[in-house]
Amino acid sequence: VQLVESGGGLVQAGDSLRLSCAASGGTFSNYAMGWFRQAPGKEREFVSGISGGSTTTYVDSVKGRFTISRDNTKNTIYLQMISLKPEDTAVYYCAADRLFIGLKRSPSYWGQGTQVTVSS
Repeated sequence: VQLVESGGGLVQAGDSLRLSCAASGGTFSNYAMGWFRQAPGKEREFVSGISGGSTTTYVDSVKGRFTISRDNTKNTIYLQMISLKPEDTAVYYCAADRLFIGLKRSPSYWGQGTQVTVSS
């Protein structure tokens, strides 16, 4: 499975941004998909995930601000981010795994990442 992220950029605090992740090489609907992020000097952290059946989960720090979704006809997932904060600044990685629990613990597949920078 290959994952390619897009949509990152430089925005101001309070702005919105939508990340996309296009998948190829597998049966997309069979995979749990998600987003991780890694800020400078910090460990990579789970941000949000969506199962093949569209069950979603979020880390507490983004609940109410980020929305994950998937379009199985386009083999793509999205992360809509609103009310962005400087602490959201990080490289955002798309990830995939056959199992939802596997996605959160140790995804089998990773994208290359896309930079999101939120200025204050």
